Amino acid sequence: MTKLEKNGSFLYESVPGTSVTDFAENEEGVVFYVAAKENAQITVGLVSQTAYEVTVGEESIGVMETNLSGKLSVSVECLSEEPVKVEIKRV
Repeated sequence: MTKLEKNGSFLYESVPGTSVTDFAENEEGVVFYVAAKENAQITVGLVSQTAYEVTVGEESIGVMETNLSGKLSVSVECLSEEPVKVEIKRV
């Protein structure tokens, strides 16, 4: 399992066999690349009960809202081991 924390706060978690690179966060959201041999389930820690536009690769998968703890889960289809860009921006 890949996990990232900052100052003791949860930022990112993904299933075993995935790797994350170029993870960057700001007030608008997060952007990162994920690579895996198969589809990946990713959970990101953001602002609770807030709407975010989620883009995977070049395709928007829509607006999603975080739960009470600020977590947002996204599935990423990895067709090869090439990294896939994931961008999550507050709307």
